[in-house]
Amino acid sequence: MKRIHLFEFEDFQWFPNMLRMCMTNYILTMHRLLGSAEDLAKLLSPLLRETKKTAILDLCSGAGGPMAEVKQLLEEKHNFSALSLTLSDLYPNTEVAASINAQTDTNIQYLTESIDATNVQKKREGLRTMICSMHHMRPDTAKSILKAAKEDKEPICIFEISDNSLPFILWWLAIPTGLLMVLLITPFVRPLSFKQLFFTYIIPVLPIFIAWDGAVSNARTYTLEDWDEILADLQSDDYIWKKGTLKGKAGNKIYLIGQAV
Repeated sequence: MKRIHLFEFEDFQWFPNMLRMCMTNYILTMHRLLGSAEDLAKLLSPLLRETKKTAILDLCSGAGGPMAEVKQLLEEKHNFSALSLTLSDLYPNTEVAASINAQTDTNIQYLTESIDATNVQKKREGLRTMICSMHHMRPDTAKSILKAAKEDKEPICIFEISDNSLPFILWWLAIPTGLLMVLLITPFVRPLSFKQLFFTYIIPVLPIFIAWDGAVSNARTYTLEDWDEILADLQSDDYIWKKGTLKGKAGNKIYLIGQAV
């Protein structure tokens, strides 16, 4: 398996939540710049039609990710109606949940209860999504998540903005580029807070954390060959797996889809 399980600062419970939120806001900005929502809408549209699902359960949502925009695009550009989106996490972001649950769109909610991606309650039916979060999972956990979707006969879509195709050493050579990108992209972060600016330009710890976590995310991303290894004993005639890459802005994005047939 090419994937290597190194640490990301965001994974540690001791990591200050204030900095974690700033990093998450930066990642959301990267999703917008990379067109992740548009790519996901194109990827999910045929899957929703084939499975006749009208509910989406996003797992490991963290600070929300691009799925709210994906829902909007599915409705406005792909002719879906009455879609519901439920965000969830093992450790829900209560601040973001409160903000989302206060919105007028009742078809979007963020669960404040803990949801384990390896053991989703059967009553929560719908398409399961994991956006740039599966790389945090060790192989056994990743396999458990996929096995749970298969056993529940629910479709699932895994999406990563990196395909981990470069030689391992090149991810570390990219860290200086990552540092520079943080300095250039931070003014486009929304919402842009004083904390974001202070810890980027005055006490520049965010560029270091973001550049490191970005390089590690690439090294931790499952390749298509890695998925073959994980899915080896999850093959059956009644549940199929599709995997591939999407050519988008700034390179390829990798996906894995499972669905009952």
